[in-house]
Amino acid sequence: MELGWVFDADAALGPAGAQETVDFAVGHRPEGTVGIGLGGPERGIRRADFARAFRRAVAEGLHSVPHPGETVGPDEVWAAVTELGAERIGHGIGAAADAALMEHLAAHGITLEVCPMSNVRTAAASSLAEHPLPVLLAAGVQVTLATDDPGMFHTDLNTEYQICHDVFGQGIPELAEIARTGARAAFCAPELRDRTLAEIDAVAAAHGAAARQE
Repeated sequence: MELGWVFDADAALGPAGAQETVDFAVGHRPEGTVGIGLGGPERGIRRADFARAFRRAVAEGLHSVPHPGETVGPDEVWAAVTELGAERIGHGIGAAADAALMEHLAAHGITLEVCPMSNVRTAAASSLAEHPLPVLLAAGVQVTLATDDPGMFHTDLNTEYQICHDVFGQGIPELAEIARTGARAAFCAPELRDRTLAEIDAVAAAHGAAARQE
């Protein structure tokens, strides 16, 4: 088991709280520290206000992984990209309302960590059937699946993949590509990424062969 730590600033504590989070991550830098995130409430809290903290984190070699666009629209996703230098985005489903933003995310390889079950249970999406995941994928946006908080939302990663199959009609090739996106977007050693991608390819090939024999 290998872990990479993303220290998550709480937006409710404001820019000063984010600065403290960055101070700790940079000053102590526990083994495996890879990035700075930004969670917590979105409404009425501008992502751009956290630019100073994120600029410092990036200058210190940490990756930018803020959380915008779960319960608000595309403007805050844009802000995360342009002001916080987001390389990967927590949730980000609000981007589905802006074709130009989706094009930008796809062109620059900025991955969204999408959590369908959480989005429905927090009412960020009205239902699984109305979830914007298929819109994002159709636009070429790189999407990986996440659980948000398994204990709170009574889900796990297997459930999220099952949803993609049952609700969105995705088969083994599509699900394998989502898994590959997760490996490519991970802030891990190249050797671990290559090994993970090879394992995904092997499993997908085995399932494909089994399906052809049925």
